[in-house]
Amino acid sequence: MAVSDYSLLAGLAVAALFAGLIDAVVGGGGLIQIPALFNALPQEMPATLFGTNKFSSVFGTSNAAWRYARRVEMPWRTTLPAALAAFACSYAGAMAVTWLPPAMLRPLILVLLVGAAAYTFVRRDFGVVHQPRHKGGQEFAYALILGGAIGFYDGFFGPGTGSFLIFLFVRLFGFDFLHASAASKVVNVATNIAALGFFIPHGHFLPWLALVMAGCNVLGSLLGTHLAIRHGSGFIRKGFLCVVSVLIIKFAIDTIPFKLPFKWL
Repeated sequence: MAVSDYSLLAGLAVAALFAGLIDAVVGGGGLIQIPALFNALPQEMPATLFGTNKFSSVFGTSNAAWRYARRVEMPWRTTLPAALAAFACSYAGAMAVTWLPPAMLRPLILVLLVGAAAYTFVRRDFGVVHQPRHKGGQEFAYALILGGAIGFYDGFFGPGTGSFLIFLFVRLFGFDFLHASAASKVVNVATNIAALGFFIPHGHFLPWLALVMAGCNVLGSLLGTHLAIRHGSGFIRKGFLCVVSVLIIKFAIDTIPFKLPFKWL
């Protein structure tokens, strides 16, 4: 292996570490890991890079879900139906890519992200207190709708899935940010496994690189869950606003045709 190969591997390992940390707290690890893969390996097919990303991130997300479950009282009656619906609908989302270009969603997602950020910023008490609402059949039905919609989105498009999950668990079910983050990890594991059910059989991943990045992703998730559990909902709320702000900037750049009023010298 050449020196350049080792430096490339080291760079992707560091990206996976930080992606695991961010993802464990508020979601959005793909903001770091996916661009790193595309920049480091431009010769690879996009499907292969997405498969490598999913393979590595599912380990970090699973570890985060397990650690949350050990330290936080998990809202399983809401989380499990949402996870099952997300698993099923992520396949449908992946199939829909063949007849509807994902780029068409960019303006809508940009508006939704701005709305989520504004609502969270204005409502200072949003997600601070854990006061679950809905019981019985209503809770089950809402969980299926939430999981199905997010699962379809993750299979079809994907960016910001974790952040959307956290916001919706707080807004619809009355969770605080800590419990919402914990629940979102379980749903994210389900959507990642569903995606890997397509990527792995078709060979769309780089095994050795994926394993190295998976190990680093787990290390990052260990640190991220420790910080989230130790510092609680206020810390996660601030992290959520930061990640969503970055997502808004990214979607704005990708969606709006900016034109500079001057030329670079």
